[in-house]
Amino acid sequence: MSFQVEDNPAKRRFEILVDDALAGFAAYTPGDGVLVFTHTEVDNRFQGQGVGAALVRGALDEVRARGDRIVPRCPFVAAFVKRHPEYADLVVDPA
Repeated sequence: MSFQVEDNPAKRRFEILVDDALAGFAAYTPGDGVLVFTHTEVDNRFQGQGVGAALVRGALDEVRARGDRIVPRCPFVAAFVKRHPEYADLVVDPA
């Protein structure tokens, strides 16, 4: 099984393809150098296979490469960052 994470700015979401099939997405609201992650969804066929974690990891790696930051309003993204403190520096205070 091969994962590929891509940003789809037209739909305001990162998408994960598993063997070229859309397996899930992480939706965001773009701001000035900040992406507010609002919702993550993985197709039932791909749940429990690490697809959600691969999706968020790929999205956060892309955010880091751009020099942007995040607000993890999505509970899945927030939990991922909590479990992976190497991404904590990407989080900004939404205040």
